[in-house]
Amino acid sequence: MSGDYNMSIRKFLKQVGVTSQQVIEEGLRNADGAGPHEVKMVLCIDGLEIEHVVTGTLRSDGE
Repeated sequence: MSGDYNMSIRKFLKQVGVTSQQVIEEGLRNADGAGPHEVKMVLCIDGLEIEHVVTGTLRSDGE
């Protein structure tokens, strides 16, 4: 894989990580109920027929 692809992948993943954390934190601040909260992230790449799903659970310290 070329250095250009590698750099663009890293930049994309950094953007995804930072913005996703901000959205999650805001959502949890505005949530009416306590967790745990089931989460799912879906990565799709147009033209490559790639769909990658990651699931998990967000728990507060006391859970």
